[in-house]
Amino acid sequence: MDPPSTTTTTTIPLIIHGKNIVLATDDHKHSISSTSAPQLCAFQGATPDLAIQAVESCAMAFPGWSRTTPSERRRLLLNLARACHIPSITLLLSTHKPHIQTLIEDEIHCTRGWTDENIAASTSMIEETASLISDTLTGTIPPSKGTSYALVLKKPLGVVLGIAPWNAPLILGLRAVIPVIAAGNVAILKGSEMSPRTHHFIASLFREAGFPPGVVNFVLHRPQDAAGVFECIIEHPAVKKCNFTGSTGVGRVIAAKAARALKPVLLELGGKNSVVVLEDADLGQAVEEIVTAGFLNNGQICMSTDLVYVVRSVAGELTRRILERLYGEERPHRVISKASRDRLTALVDDARSKGAVIHQARNPVAEEDPLAFPATVIEGVTQDMDFYTIESFGPIFGIMAVDSEEQGLQMVKRSAYGLSSAVFTRDHFKALEMSGEIAAGAVHVNGGTVHDEATLPHGGVGDSGWGRFGGRWGLDEFLHTQTVVLNKCRASL
Repeated sequence: MDPPSTTTTTTIPLIIHGKNIVLATDDHKHSISSTSAPQLCAFQGATPDLAIQAVESCAMAFPGWSRTTPSERRRLLLNLARACHIPSITLLLSTHKPHIQTLIEDEIHCTRGWTDENIAASTSMIEETASLISDTLTGTIPPSKGTSYALVLKKPLGVVLGIAPWNAPLILGLRAVIPVIAAGNVAILKGSEMSPRTHHFIASLFREAGFPPGVVNFVLHRPQDAAGVFECIIEHPAVKKCNFTGSTGVGRVIAAKAARALKPVLLELGGKNSVVVLEDADLGQAVEEIVTAGFLNNGQICMSTDLVYVVRSVAGELTRRILERLYGEERPHRVISKASRDRLTALVDDARSKGAVIHQARNPVAEEDPLAFPATVIEGVTQDMDFYTIESFGPIFGIMAVDSEEQGLQMVKRSAYGLSSAVFTRDHFKALEMSGEIAAGAVHVNGGTVHDEATLPHGGVGDSGWGRFGGRWGLDEFLHTQTVVLNKCRASL
């Protein structure tokens, strides 16, 4: 079976009510570049009218979809992995694996390992969500006074807008819509202009798996049209919620505009993710986890390690081991755009000007790739450096020596962000105590900050957003409760 095709046209289409949409004019098309599919030169950007069409298509599909049984939703979800009823739970994604790998690597300049992780995590999420549908939809009968019975039912919301980022385009694109439709809602997937082919591929999978038209619609837009497209969608009365994964700055704008329309949002935003290394830590293990979490996917993961607080008595040895790993780094590191590279350069230059020592690995693509940026360790971070408070979102992390574990803990607690954190120590009771004081969605003991599983809740606090994806928590985000109180009929006279 051939992969869902974007190769027969020069323009990546939108998908509305099961049909590809490409306008006759070029007014809202946005140019792209692709080394693996050079015949593709643009994607179709949504106009306000097309965005409204996507909402209205979803609204038409909602009554029928919301009445489907859990078993039918489960069957269709698993078809995303079964390749149109071929009996292997992972065959759809594995059949298309070479195609998916090419798409992701071409669009976001990542390694084969990161594409494989996207595929594995996506499959796990589909399976886990499908298995939870019946149990999550189960209501309750709480005590009620007198002879009445109170039934608390769980009901889908309606049309939900899911806005997906580019940095893990397969898993986060699917995550924007899988729990939504599993709960009985319908979804608009708003893809990223940085990964339009991967996000179009995702939308095509739903058609291929047999979902009814309008259950998942797909829109893209030019960067300059972002505000207008979002506003006309979020203000439409059929749209009941939005989920967004991306930067804190954009998340603030989305939350403000949604609040004006009295629409709830689920926000999984950035993180200035910190690690605390205590005196009794296994330094070899700490180094392995820190370096992996700092440089995976070129550091462009919301959970990437940014700051390492290490107790001064072991700071020298930890730094020596980290630099040994850094100077042995041979992977080519690239970032997503020139703007990202310039921002990272400014952070490093500012740290250097304020006394930090900058260590950078040799980058094998530095000469020929304008988006190359070397794996970097900033030694001697101080609180007056821009890097101390600004999320890097690149292959950089900093090291700061602290006088005690308590000082390190207090530094972590002062962060405005709260997505992921880690503590390295052999004393698990102490680690549990410290974890309880850290305001973060996840704290990892003797593990890296980059960690998520389909069975776990995932999200942040503070500037890292609110709400949770993952497991039953992710399904609950897209359900509301309705109370039905049954009273005994009075006997007629």
